[in-house]
Amino acid sequence: MANIKSAKKRILVINKKTARNRRIKSHLKAILKNFESAMHAGDVSTAKEKLALAEKRLMQAAAKGTIHKNAASRKISRLTKRFNKAQ
Repeated sequence: MANIKSAKKRILVINKKTARNRRIKSHLKAILKNFESAMHAGDVSTAKEKLALAEKRLMQAAAKGTIHKNAASRKISRLTKRFNKAQ
């Protein structure tokens, strides 16, 4: 356990950021799973909506620093590619 006041504060801040990042990542996984299920079912209109939502949330996560910007772009590219191939 830290003894210095600033170190104690950093522990609290890190715990808050970790909780936020976990929440965002689990939300992203749920959104991506919804897109995958729509694609698997062959529902193109629902998949299009889920793709738009996934793109928005991935870029928001990248903007906040939860995931890397290039990782978000790569995931969006792969999802879009799968969607266009299914159409």
